[in-house]
Amino acid sequence: MRRNIAALAARLMAEDGIADYGLAKRKAARQLGAPETEALPNNAEIEAELRAYQAIYQEEEQRERLREMRRTAIEVMRLLDSFRPYLTGPVLDGTAGRYAEIELEAFPDSGKEVEIYLLNQGVRFEQNEPRRNGPESPECVLTFDWNEIPVRLSLFEPDAERAQKRRNGRVSERARRSTVEALLALPTA
Repeated sequence: MRRNIAALAARLMAEDGIADYGLAKRKAARQLGAPETEALPNNAEIEAELRAYQAIYQEEEQRERLREMRRTAIEVMRLLDSFRPYLTGPVLDGTAGRYAEIELEAFPDSGKEVEIYLLNQGVRFEQNEPRRNGPESPECVLTFDWNEIPVRLSLFEPDAERAQKRRNGRVSERARRSTVEALLALPTA
């Protein structure tokens, strides 16, 4: 049952655009009639199933989408270079699918300076202030489209750059533009 839940959760993430591992596994468990108290798969198991699903059913589409999203991420990171941007999330780890967004993190002296900079560049964005749950929470999140791809820019205090954040139960990976450019240069990226 655990493997079936992981496989269905992966399919829900790939096909329906569910980005939250917890939501995907709970929904999969409900659809399979398994009680949520039963041992649910961990995020690593679901990610493995997601990669397998994408390789079987979405290989070419997912590979092209990932390349396009990484190219776009590089463009946006160039634009935001003075704010020390990092790429994170599914575009970095290679699991970005049809509904994924580019997830960037930046560590400016002030979130307002980023907003003013984007306005001066003609970038239309929406600003959200998430609930603060400690140092791992961004000060604010700016969302906008770049080349018709959604971008989520989380702005943190400068000191947070040195901290390791946890995401989906494990340390969140982050990459500078040079690392993303190297990923894009790989033949399978």
